[in-house]
Amino acid sequence: MPRKATVALAQITGEPYEPDANRTLAATTIRRAFAGGADMILLPEMIIPGYVADAERLRPIAEPIDGPTVESWQCLAAEGVGHISGGFCESDGDDLYNTAVVVGPEGVVLHYRKLHLFSEEKHAFAPGNLGLPIAELPFGKVGLCVCYDLRFVETARALALQGAELILVPTAWLTGFDQVKWRDNGLAPQAEGAVLQANLNQTFIACSSQAGTRGDLDFLGSSVLVGPTGELMLGPLPGTVDDLAIATIDLEDAQRAQHRSELITPRADRRTDIYSVSVGGKVL
Repeated sequence: MPRKATVALAQITGEPYEPDANRTLAATTIRRAFAGGADMILLPEMIIPGYVADAERLRPIAEPIDGPTVESWQCLAAEGVGHISGGFCESDGDDLYNTAVVVGPEGVVLHYRKLHLFSEEKHAFAPGNLGLPIAELPFGKVGLCVCYDLRFVETARALALQGAELILVPTAWLTGFDQVKWRDNGLAPQAEGAVLQANLNQTFIACSSQAGTRGDLDFLGSSVLVGPTGELMLGPLPGTVDDLAIATIDLEDAQRAQHRSELITPRADRRTDIYSVSVGGKVL
């Protein structure tokens, strides 16, 4: 039986240290996406404070997991009868985290703190400590990671092996790891990696980035939704401007992708007698 989900890539760009304005921008975009039929909306990394990494300026605008952003997104999710994922700066005691959540009408269903901190983020945030969780949503199993996490192949593989059929990746793609911004086809190198990993892990991967210039940062946009055999279903979205794109997927395709032919079964062909992946002490 098909298990359909309509996914929206909300490529919007936050103003640095302007959480109220960015929360309003996010809410406006979320309502547009729900009006367009979406039931899973993906916003970028750190969309609420803007993608910034000055701990002293972040601390006054950081928020707990039950703060105004999650409260707003829960209300919007109830209004739109769907789910919302995106990023903000979370405060927990003395620590700040680059956090992403999946929020539904019932509240937070996935709470994730970025494991792999990129560049200047190491000066502002504590490393993530909530592991690699997945959640069962009405249409299938969903995993969550953030931006640079996807450059560590163990991340998507561990989520897939735990059963994630759709991996959500809020991002704020920049140069630094790669110096190339976009290939001739418009894909940023980071988006190319998402295409490859979706195919190799037999999962859908959705990435929503910020785009254009804010201060001295040039975001790459190039948001994509990739199918479990590596096909582009949305994107790449433009590199320099905000955009919104929506597509319907069938999560059963992630199961079908594990059987390419009678003798090509990539999940079953793993040599777990030689190697393994372990998450939280559980060998996958």
